[in-house]
Amino acid sequence: MESRVRVAAVQFGVSTDLTANLQTCLRMIDQAGKVRPNIMVLPEFINHLAWYESPEHCYAVSVAPNDSFLQAIAAKAKLYRCYIKVNVTMRREHGKVTGTNILFDPSGQICAMNDKQVLMGNENNFLTPATDIAPVIETEYGRLGMYACMDGVIPEVARSLAIRRSHLLLNSLNSFALDESSLHIPVRAAENKVFVAAANKVGSLVPEELRETVAARLKIAPEFLEGAGESQIVAPDGKTLAKAPMRGEAVIFADIDLREAENKLRPDGTDIFLSRRPELYTPLGSPPQESYYKSGAPDVLAGVVQVSCKGQEALAFAIKKVAEAVVAGAKLIVLPELFHITTFDYAEEFSSEMIRVLQAVAGNCYIAASIVEDGTHTGILFNQHGVVLKQPQLHPCGRHPWSRLGSVLNVFDCEWGRIALIVGNDAIYPETFRLAALQGVEVVAVPTQVLEEWEITLGFRERAAENRMNILVASSTASAIYAITEDFTLWTEWRNRPFDGNINAPIVTMTQNDGLKLAIIYPAAAANKMISYRTHLLNSRPWRLAQPIIS
Repeated sequence: MESRVRVAAVQFGVSTDLTANLQTCLRMIDQAGKVRPNIMVLPEFINHLAWYESPEHCYAVSVAPNDSFLQAIAAKAKLYRCYIKVNVTMRREHGKVTGTNILFDPSGQICAMNDKQVLMGNENNFLTPATDIAPVIETEYGRLGMYACMDGVIPEVARSLAIRRSHLLLNSLNSFALDESSLHIPVRAAENKVFVAAANKVGSLVPEELRETVAARLKIAPEFLEGAGESQIVAPDGKTLAKAPMRGEAVIFADIDLREAENKLRPDGTDIFLSRRPELYTPLGSPPQESYYKSGAPDVLAGVVQVSCKGQEALAFAIKKVAEAVVAGAKLIVLPELFHITTFDYAEEFSSEMIRVLQAVAGNCYIAASIVEDGTHTGILFNQHGVVLKQPQLHPCGRHPWSRLGSVLNVFDCEWGRIALIVGNDAIYPETFRLAALQGVEVVAVPTQVLEEWEITLGFRERAAENRMNILVASSTASAIYAITEDFTLWTEWRNRPFDGNINAPIVTMTQNDGLKLAIIYPAAAANKMISYRTHLLNSRPWRLAQPIIS
């Protein structure tokens, strides 16, 4: 394995002219070829704008497996002796069309293909989603995986590739969303500890003469129907190594060592893949439900208490801050993982005392924290009347190797919404939050210890976005509240704010200082998971292709 590799992402726009589009592709590949990459990735739908007059028109402007369009790109792969990943609409049997990822090898041969798994909006009218699990491709540089655009807005597709030990994921995009670059692209690298190279479009994403009409139907301003650019190459820690501008053609590249993607260890020694528990994730492979829980309050004041000291000092601080929150009208407060414990010799006694003294100031507020009970690190939710929810730790954790493990994610229905507790290191697994979403959870309380920057800047933001749930994270190092809002679905009027280019980004209230932080959360907003026309964040997930995740 030649682990050192130069990766390039190529950014450009296309039109409705297939011949001109091919020439643009070849010109941009030539431009990228000047930096001598070993692997390059191009945007999604490079053969034609993703806008069609009819299914017949879509079929007519799509490519065939060995036609001149692909042969010309194959010749460039051979010329530059590099792998080239593209995405096109491809003709299939019986008049069907797929959005297909294709990888050309340095000899100009197609070495892998896979179809887009999750279709976005209008694509559902013309394309057929994948029916096969995407392959992991062995190369002399390492293992590669391919996906496209909406496949990266939910966790399953990238996760399926990463847990089969891909080193580098290649993402082709056709997106006007600003949150692709700021959130969805880099989080797939960080949560899986892999490299990601993503190439997005620029220029109009619909025919110019239809821009005003399409924008009106989407309920957004016409200027947002431009490819958002910002193609990027991201390291396994979520840091961006190279990034293109928002506008204009560009080639970016980075020299990377794919061996870095072999290291799956957290700072506390937890291996993020060896500690997974696929037997818990079987609901991810089950068919969608007709509906999910829908009885949350429109808005609730909630908060997190960050406290970096321990023991009695921490408990006294928590009492003071919880009392302040209750006076302010908060209905939920989250405290850091095991904040009250200094020695595990008396952990259970300390835990009972913590619950007792906080109950005395709880008022009408629920308090979430974690304790030690029967040799298990356990999340608890309690109020002045007692404990209403317990959640044992689900995954092995380097910080708490002594803890026994639970076998199910529990939920609780309070008067203003359905709540789940995700405790400690359980918070780094996308699967845990997915299990909560599939149970109709609207609010997740996370007593944890944030160890890596990506968790607070990318991870919890993405969990809130991809599941449409409110998340409150309390840690001794950094804490935050991630609130979803009513304004979400494209093709609908946004009521509380104008569309700003971010389709699926929560409101973040963050702190890195000890104290109380309050914010409004929106439980009822969790009922809406329709990101666009015929695209539902849960029901549109590729559950039929979940075998790598659940086995």
